[in-house]
Amino acid sequence: MCSPEETALLRLEEIFSATLAYTTSLILQPLLEADPESPEPHSQECLHLVQHLHTSAQQLWDVTEQSLRSLGARLHSPSCVGLETLELLCRPDRVVQAHKEYIEAYTDCMVAQTFQKSTKKRSRYWQSQRKALRQLLWLTSEGSMGTALGQALSQPHARHVQQYVLLLLSLRDTLEEHHPAQELVMHAVTLFGDLQSFMRQALDQAEATQALWHTLSSRPRDVLCTPSHRLLQDSYDVPVTVTPLRAERVLLFDDTLVLLQGHNIRTFDLKLVWVDPGEDRCMFHILTPEEEFSFCAMDPQSQAVWQGKVTLAVCQALRGKKDFPVLGSGLESPVSPACRCVAYTFRHEGRLFQATYEGEWYRAKPHGTGTLKWPNGQNHVGDFSQGLEHGFGIRLVPQASEDKFDCYKCHWREGIMCDYGICEYGTDEVYRGYFQKGLRHGFGILDSAPQAPQPFRYTGHWKRGQRNGYGIEEDRDRGERYIGMWQADQRHGPGVVVTQSGVCYQGTFLGDKMVGPGILLCEDDSLYEGTFTRDLTFSGKGKVTFPNGFTLEGAFGSGVGKGLYTQGVLDTAALPPDPSSARKRQLGLGAFPVESRWQGVYGPFRDFVGAGCPRHLQEALLGFDVPSSRQLRRPQEYLCCERSHPEDGAGSTEDTLQELLRHQEPKALQKYLRKALSNSRHPLGKLLRTLMLTFQATYAGIGANKHLQGLAQEEVKQHAHELWAAYRGLLKVALQRNGQTLENEDADTRDFQVHGLLLPLVLPSFYSELFTLYLLLHEREDGLYSQGIANLSLFPDTRLLEFLDVQKHLWPLKDLRLTSNQRHSLVRDKCFLSATECLQKFITTVDPREKLEVLEKTYGEIEATVSRVLGREHKLPMDDLLPLLIYVVSRARIQHLGAEIHLTRDMMDPIHTGGLCDFLLTALESCYEHIQKEDMRLCRLPGRWVSRERW
Repeated sequence: MCSPEETALLRLEEIFSATLAYTTSLILQPLLEADPESPEPHSQECLHLVQHLHTSAQQLWDVTEQSLRSLGARLHSPSCVGLETLELLCRPDRVVQAHKEYIEAYTDCMVAQTFQKSTKKRSRYWQSQRKALRQLLWLTSEGSMGTALGQALSQPHARHVQQYVLLLLSLRDTLEEHHPAQELVMHAVTLFGDLQSFMRQALDQAEATQALWHTLSSRPRDVLCTPSHRLLQDSYDVPVTVTPLRAERVLLFDDTLVLLQGHNIRTFDLKLVWVDPGEDRCMFHILTPEEEFSFCAMDPQSQAVWQGKVTLAVCQALRGKKDFPVLGSGLESPVSPACRCVAYTFRHEGRLFQATYEGEWYRAKPHGTGTLKWPNGQNHVGDFSQGLEHGFGIRLVPQASEDKFDCYKCHWREGIMCDYGICEYGTDEVYRGYFQKGLRHGFGILDSAPQAPQPFRYTGHWKRGQRNGYGIEEDRDRGERYIGMWQADQRHGPGVVVTQSGVCYQGTFLGDKMVGPGILLCEDDSLYEGTFTRDLTFSGKGKVTFPNGFTLEGAFGSGVGKGLYTQGVLDTAALPPDPSSARKRQLGLGAFPVESRWQGVYGPFRDFVGAGCPRHLQEALLGFDVPSSRQLRRPQEYLCCERSHPEDGAGSTEDTLQELLRHQEPKALQKYLRKALSNSRHPLGKLLRTLMLTFQATYAGIGANKHLQGLAQEEVKQHAHELWAAYRGLLKVALQRNGQTLENEDADTRDFQVHGLLLPLVLPSFYSELFTLYLLLHEREDGLYSQGIANLSLFPDTRLLEFLDVQKHLWPLKDLRLTSNQRHSLVRDKCFLSATECLQKFITTVDPREKLEVLEKTYGEIEATVSRVLGREHKLPMDDLLPLLIYVVSRARIQHLGAEIHLTRDMMDPIHTGGLCDFLLTALESCYEHIQKEDMRLCRLPGRWVSRERW
């Protein structure tokens, strides 16, 4: 059976539903209609507010009807429908929310004086409805018609909520202690009690705000009078002064702090107001993005009122909704968050004038991640610290031409570009490298636009925005590459010029011009020593040495229609020159000390290690990973960068250092270094990738010139030394973090580790360009060698062994398996087959150590074959070994053997010098040289070569 309280609730809902319907038809519907006596329509603002109130009233009526139906079902079948199914008890939040939205819509109309404006002309309709309106009022109203309308819409609502609370309390008292609906009723009592307090506060604030408009002059009223404003505090009520700013009156609204001084109005968005307690109990400070000022009260109580209300208002503004149950009803005083995420447009003159910042703030300063947008189209997205760009950021700077931007993807320090960055300019030029104080500084690569009239690439060092120090410039239009020193954006100091036609020049530059004598090496190995013009034409005194040894010394010149002319002495009686004097002459050695060549690449890594490998500096100092240069030139409207976060892929810096400590044993260290160097996101891998770029910029393409082989070879060795030093630096930091120290390393140990451990791991990264230089340097010898191999390959095995004067008792005829129609004299490529197959592996690896191991195994196979033929163990003397080795070399048919031998010798570990590997490499080189000789290249089958006369 239902209780009387439930019946009373049903009656209450019936009355309120009918009242809502009546007020809607009596008041809200007419307010939405134009006054037939007035030709002017309602203002758009008033109409919008009334429409919102009408919608809220309709929603409240829908909720009341649902509550009414649930009560009706309960009263009709109390035994089947439980008390907990009532809408007021099972979904009180939904009911309360509908009441909140209604009171908020009503107070918006009240603050904007919508009712007064709508009834200003007192139409006959409103006069005729005055008696009906009074029947809705709880208290008698003698005010204006607008006031009467407002009270008719609010008083029934307030009375209804009050009755809710009383009836729910009474219902609670009728329930047993352990009734299933006991907790639901208590929850509903609490919610509706809070709603009652919220409504009182909302109405009080709306009345105070409405009253405020009458105390303001027209201009402040027009600026501040908005429906959403609610006055929280007025300095006329609790006096306060503002310093250093001046203000006659201070108004605190629920979303804005206002300072009034005459006709001057200064407003501050509360989302961007920070309250900082002062040392004086009568004062506290206000921080905003562009101004700081203090509030001074007459006594601590007044200060506490203002500070508390400003703090509460800031918290409410950040939440974006009014506090419920009421503003500041909590037991603890709220603290406004120091970190926020808000948008703000700067208004004061300066570099941020009219720029809009949207992102994270800390104590009134952009701090964290955010976006800056200027009216001219300039944008900046990235990290900020204390109001300045700091950390990684991307900036778009519009150019004068349409749809052209400079895009800077860089690291910033205190508002200025610093450390590593990638810049894509509106001209389609791209710079990848380091900055200092906003200028290119340190190592960097500048690429011209692909379709530029004079395409170029500069790879090298910069100073204060200009090319300075060692650098490589490729002029694709002229087909030449400059390798050398720069100063103030000009070639200055020693330099080497390599042209696409194979001509090389080495000399001195001053102010981008050649000065003094220089050396010119032509493709045909002619050598000129003297002075030149800009396009490498002989000019002035000089000497030409021709490949045949003739010399021409005198004065050279050129002119239009004259070509090159000279007046000098031609010497044809000179001795033939050493074939390698000009052909193999190396340029640049000594002019550019290898230790100082690429300090701009090594330097940032040393700085990173010297700072203790901080994670936040890894990307700034070592650069970020970009998958390919093609992806750099993507449409500029995408404000993004294909970079990887320092923690991605390779793990955090801490993980890298910990892994170092776990791989200090030789085998584990080799495996670790191989993995680290192959990972472009590991610090060592990043350093290696940059060194590869410098190597390719110098020696690939136009730079593939035999006269640069010496430069390249010593550069690879230096890179291995620097990478080992980099590893040692990382290991030192890792040990220091564990409270340990790194033992000192002597020069012998360092050289052993560099050549024995690191160089074989590094060499593959440079091998393509380096081996090409060796090929070019030994091209002539390799050509002669190939001719010798081709002729020797015509011999059957026995004839070749006989031709090489290999003693017959060493011939492995037992290994030959002949068919019935074969003879020993016709068999080819069968003798010493295991040794031949072993030697062919010499070119399958780039590791000098593995090449030497192949030689050792080949030597072992030759001796094993001979021992098997003799039936006993036999050590070959040099006189027997060389002919056999020549046989094996000729049958292995290794291409470019000279380049392979010399590269192996230059790059092998010095520990092998004087040992068996050195001896075998020397023997292989001797075979190579003998095969080049004329009697090898011109040998014929009927002929005979007495080899012992040649050894």
